[in-house]
Formats: sequence, structure tokens, C-alpha cells
Amino acid sequence: MSDYPEPDVAVESRSPEWLADRLAAGDPVRLLDVRNRDAFDDWQIAGPSVEATLVPYMQWLQAEVQDSVADRAAEIDGEGPITVVCGKGEASAYVAGLLTEAGLDAHNLAEGMQGWARVARTVELAGDTATVVQFQRPASGCLSYLIVAGDEAAVIDPLRAFTDRYVDAAAQRDAEITTVVDTHIHADHVSGLRELAAETGATPVLPRLSVQRGVEYETETIIDGEELAVGDATLRAVHLPGHTTGMTAFAVGDRLLSGDSLFLQSVARPDLQRGEGGTEALAAQLYESLTERLADFDDDTLVAPGHYSEGTDPAADGAYAASLGDLRERLPVFGMERTAFTARIMRDIPPQPDNFERIVAANLGLEELDDDAAFEVELGPNNCAATPSLGE
Repeated sequence: MSDYPEPDVAVESRSPEWLADRLAAGDPVRLLDVRNRDAFDDWQIAGPSVEATLVPYMQWLQAEVQDSVADRAAEIDGEGPITVVCGKGEASAYVAGLLTEAGLDAHNLAEGMQGWARVARTVELAGDTATVVQFQRPASGCLSYLIVAGDEAAVIDPLRAFTDRYVDAAAQRDAEITTVVDTHIHADHVSGLRELAAETGATPVLPRLSVQRGVEYETETIIDGEELAVGDATLRAVHLPGHTTGMTAFAVGDRLLSGDSLFLQSVARPDLQRGEGGTEALAAQLYESLTERLADFDDDTLVAPGHYSEGTDPAADGAYAASLGDLRERLPVFGMERTAFTARIMRDIPPQPDNFERIVAANLGLEELDDDAAFEVELGPNNCAATPSLGE
């Protein structure tokens, strides 16, 4: 039962998928967020076509009592229909009803930010071998991948919240998931490695150095240069330490699934793994990974990262991917000396992700979370890049 009153009028609802489609198309979105200021500041729906205004729910109740809803609505930025959002779609439904009664074109975002966090979009990456499907989570910028070759499939960096969607996507392509891999121990979302392996009978795989951090469950391991067979395709492990000691990318033909090492506008942050010489040592390893370990890859290699940042534009086909040559020109790391790079990384590290220590514990198997707790603990934006401005 809802803690919020029911609207007095019929309120139109729009799905989170509808909103994702509008944002992907660049269509204007006039957004009214009725959560509290701290929740809004921590995590909000954003994009080049979004005009967002915060007016908390309690202020709308006051406006209702004072018969000033229309006056309060004048504070909402933008033109056109108003999409009202809250945490779960309940407070926002009531506010959308108040706006509708006041003669405004308003609708509710069904399920609120929790529904937004469950949206997954997919796009196939261009390439010379196998089919690679990029799963996009607009709410956090997390990216994961389904690789299909013949009747076999592998999943790279699965999100626990999307477990069933990977299975369905493989089935739609007449394939069964045989391998599930994490590029590293994630700090921003709860991994679906074990759940997806258990559901499909697939082999779970982690980089050996990730397992050595204290993983408490059974898994196969992989090291730099080793290959995983998926049908008639192979995934070659490319050790790229820096974000963590175990961070390992995977080359699939002419595509590099770079995990949390190289992004489209920045590079990985090096401060979320305790020990191992500290942040500065990992920053130095990251520099070597990007400038030396990637030196063997051609400029034409398509880099598909583990995350994208707010404001990142997808390619024309909708994928968050770019050629390594473009990134070498765009990101200053490739023209820096090691000392300057390390100093800049250390200077520009953003706030640590919410609940990251608990998420790491869950992904190591040190803490067990049910599905609801796993979903709740990862709500919010990802903060895995060193700084959004590193590419400027």
C-alpha cells in the first residue's frame, strides 16, 4: 500500500523505456523531480535534451493547501509536457495529478527512479567476428556485453539486475550462454556473474589477480594472453591493471572490450582497491596499461568500455564505442609523461561511489545480498572514471 494519497484525477503514466527512447533520440524532456534535494543532487536523470527542475513533494502539498499549484508550476523550466519523477513513482503520481487539475499537461514516470534503474537498451557493435551486443544502462552508464558465435554465447561484466535479459537475448539469437566473465571486481554495481552462471550452467571466469583479492566462491581464472572459446570465436584476455590490480580487457576480433580501463571521455580511477601500494601505485600501472600494453593494438581497434559518463554522445549506430585512434588523439594521457599523468589522476579523483565497499564485499562473496538488497545498494550514478574532464 502506498504512503502517498491517490490523485483526484486520472493521471497519465509514461514508462521508463519511453523516457529512454526520447533521450536516445535527443527529443526534449521537461522534467520535474519531486524528491528531496540530497537525493536529486546525488543522482538524477540528465542528458543534453533534458531540462530538469527540482521542487520537492512537500512544497507541492503546501501549494495545494494554499491554492497556489499554478504559481508553483511557473517555476518549472522548459516548455511542453511535464514528466514528473520521484523515487518509486508514487509521490510523483500525486503531483502529476495536481498539475493536471491545474490545467497543465503533465504525466507520471511509472516506477520513478527505481524503474529508471531497470531500463536496458541494446545495440550490436560493428566488427569482423562474432556478434557483440552492448547492453546499456542509462541510469548509471554501465555497459555489459553479450558475445554470440554460432550456438554459444558469453557475457562480459553482467549486471545482476539484468540476468534474465542476457538469457533472453542469447535465446533470440539461437544461442546458449556457456561462459560468464567479469573484467574485474566491480565497485559500482552488483555483478551477475554467479547468478547468470547458476541459471544457465555457464562457466564463471575471473582474472586470477581478482580472485587473489579474496574471492569466496568457486570460479575459473584467466591470465593475460589466455583465450576463451565461444563457438568459433575467441576472447583474448588483455591485462590492463590500474583501476584494480586484476582489471582485464577482452579482445574479440577487431574489438576491445576495455572494461574499466579506457573510457570514451576519460580513464579509470585508481583509488577503489585497498592496499597494493595505494592509489599512486595503481595510477602508475594504469599509465603503463594505456600507453604500453595497448601499444600493440591498431588505431582501427574499436574500444567498447565498461561505462560511459553523463554527456557522452553515442556513435551514429547508438553504441558507446570509438576507435582507439580517436581516443589516442582525444585523451591527453597518450601525450603525457608518467609523472604528469599520475599527478593529474591524483588531483582529479571524484567522490567515491555510494556503498562501494559493500558492493565490493558482495562481488567478492563476503556479503550475501538478496535481489532487492542488491538492487537497492547499487542505485545511483557510476563514478568509475578518474574525472569527466580528463578528455578536455
